[in-house]
Amino acid sequence: MYIIKVKGKAKIPDYIQLRDENFVLVAYFRADRPLKNMDKYGLKGKEEQMRELIDELPFGKLQKVEL
Repeated sequence: MYIIKVKGKAKIPDYIQLRDENFVLVAYFRADRPLKNMDKYGLKGKEEQMRELIDELPFGKLQKVEL
């Protein structure tokens, strides 16, 4: 799975995209909201690790998620 942080402009907030191995969009959510329903993406129990990753992730750089 891959993750990318997208910078919002003006009133549009920052977003996070999760993509599968074929780069198909799996999830799209706001970066400032608590992580919910991570089990839908196969990341149940890894909410805290994902939060840390999101906080450290630079904008616009695709990164492989290895949790």
